[in-house]
Amino acid sequence: MLRILGRASSINVRKVLWACSEFDIPFEREDWGTGFQATDAPQFLALNPNAMVPVIQDGDFTLWESNTIIRYLATRYSDAAVYPTEAKARARVDQWIDWQASDLNRSWSYAFMSLVRHSPAHQDAQALAAGCADWSRYMGILDQQLAATGAYVAGDRFTLADIPIGLSVNRWFETPFEHPPLPAVSEYFKRLTDRPGFVLHGRNGTP
Repeated sequence: MLRILGRASSINVRKVLWACSEFDIPFEREDWGTGFQATDAPQFLALNPNAMVPVIQDGDFTLWESNTIIRYLATRYSDAAVYPTEAKARARVDQWIDWQASDLNRSWSYAFMSLVRHSPAHQDAQALAAGCADWSRYMGILDQQLAATGAYVAGDRFTLADIPIGLSVNRWFETPFEHPPLPAVSEYFKRLTDRPGFVLHGRNGTP
């Protein structure tokens, strides 16, 4: 059985939990991270020297980095419809996974820390306005892509890219500021609620 180390409220842990639901992978999860067992404990650092969740153990195989983990799970336990084997189709999926981890993830950082985490170090009004504008700009890029596909981020069917992107969309709607109208993103969010894995793990806990 797959072992998952990380608190269920973490957006990166929820990627793994959602993937397990999609691919019918049995797992056991242990609470590690903020409010639980410390990730700087020696036994955790032996598994991930970065002291970050999630970490998985699949038999004698240990792996960290959430997007790498879901790629591994899809490759081992799913089929080519979710994570294609054909080079161009897989590259399209990977493009959006990497975009979420780099451009989109960076864009929400200040706004999320200010408005959700209420970090004292992130309460500058000008920086917050700039952060919200930058986040909105990247969400506009996603809206254009979803309008073009009419369904999911990498095309007309659900793929692995929709797990990190779907969780990002949930974070967008759960962060309290005035959102510009993004009709394709809104329809996409509704579409994801048809998936049991998203309902169970994509919208649970903190955004």
